Amino acid sequence: MRRIPRRELLARVGMGMGFTGLRTLLAADSGNPLAARTPPLPARAKRVIHLFMNGGPSQVDTFDPKPALLKYAGKQIPIHLRTERRTLGAMPSPFQFKKYGQSGIEVSEIFPKVAECIDDICVIRSMQANTPNHEPSLALMNCGSERQVRPTFGSWVTYGLGTENQNLPGYIALCPGGLPTSGAQNWRAGFLPGAYQGTHIDTADITLDRLIQNVRNPVAGRESQRRQLNLLAGLNRIHAGEREDALLDARIQSFELAYRMQMEAEEVFDISREPQHMREMYGDTTYGRQLLIARRLLEKGVRFIQVWAGASQPWDNHNELEKEHRRLAHESDQPIAALLKDLKQRGMLDDTLVIWGGEFGRTPTVEAIRTTSTGRDHNCYGFSIWLAGGGVKAGHVHGATDDFGFRAEEKTVHVHDLHATLLHLLGFDHEKLTYRYAGRDFRLTDVFGHVVKEILA
Repeated sequence: MRRIPRRELLARVGMGMGFTGLRTLLAADSGNPLAARTPPLPARAKRVIHLFMNGGPSQVDTFDPKPALLKYAGKQIPIHLRTERRTLGAMPSPFQFKKYGQSGIEVSEIFPKVAECIDDICVIRSMQANTPNHEPSLALMNCGSERQVRPTFGSWVTYGLGTENQNLPGYIALCPGGLPTSGAQNWRAGFLPGAYQGTHIDTADITLDRLIQNVRNPVAGRESQRRQLNLLAGLNRIHAGEREDALLDARIQSFELAYRMQMEAEEVFDISREPQHMREMYGDTTYGRQLLIARRLLEKGVRFIQVWAGASQPWDNHNELEKEHRRLAHESDQPIAALLKDLKQRGMLDDTLVIWGGEFGRTPTVEAIRTTSTGRDHNCYGFSIWLAGGGVKAGHVHGATDDFGFRAEEKTVHVHDLHATLLHLLGFDHEKLTYRYAGRDFRLTDVFGHVVKEILA
């Protein structure tokens, strides 16, 4: 008996699928690309939230105190500054650092509430990237490659794990004010199937119809929409024939997802359903609302959420760093601490991987472009990020930069090493999570990366 290919079967049945829906048939023959999957290795984390500080926060003003800068204020520091731009004298941090928690980790005064959670945090002070420019470093941090558009970290995670809620996207990017300067490549699927691409949501407006445009059909009811989609799916399958058309598959899947989102989107994005004390805990700000929505999405089974600090580069403070870093930290400090405490109270922090950081850090010297500058230039040679939950060592500091905070010198962690470690926590060997494209098996870490075992709990 000849086996009928799935495409031919779908084309033949056409409208006869009725209300069973395309998704049900796809799932029945394991064709649902977002079906939840078990990782091949023991996993400590099952979901990820990436708090992305777009623009590059300064490590010496946040989580890497450098008192030696005070001694050399306004003077050339005695190390070779290998940057593409000439730099001026050392610029001590205008902020005070203090030890917090039982771990005694030093944190800047601009993050007092996050500092209260420091015993749940693992600070990596020895991060390194490759290029002190935003676009390639954004691509490296998000895609593992600074030269070509590749699948993002979130796309690889949903490719490997699927998602636990088929009525919501598995991968969501919450970004206020439109797209960042480097565009949608920061959450695109690259050569992976389109189902693994991140769904961008502009969180500048809290109104549901503006958060998710066209989420509600003003004319057709649910049953009528279902019949329309079944007809459209049948016609698209006939059009595709026996060809493998990834773009057409992605389009069909996006229609199906949009239909299913009507069932849950209104509820999950409506934070007025949260108790008043919870909304006050996160704060009535754009960032506070973003993180409260993010927690609700995590609860609903969304696999990967990236929360952007802004569409431009708000942390890119080449001038007036003291004013801008203080403002940005004030806007995010309370919501981030609320998220960590909230996840912990709900028993979700243990298996939720929280990531905080930007694409690089900043120089310990004054920005050289303006002679009266009060800011810092880009620095990819040494910067800080922190992790929490998901199997990382809590209340721990890993690695160190030199005495002035310019270059990572102890236990260096390249972005490839970070990605390898995060995938390990999610239950994957980063060398084996691959996808064949253009005759080659690609992976997030390319041909690099080592798991940083010292930060594992």
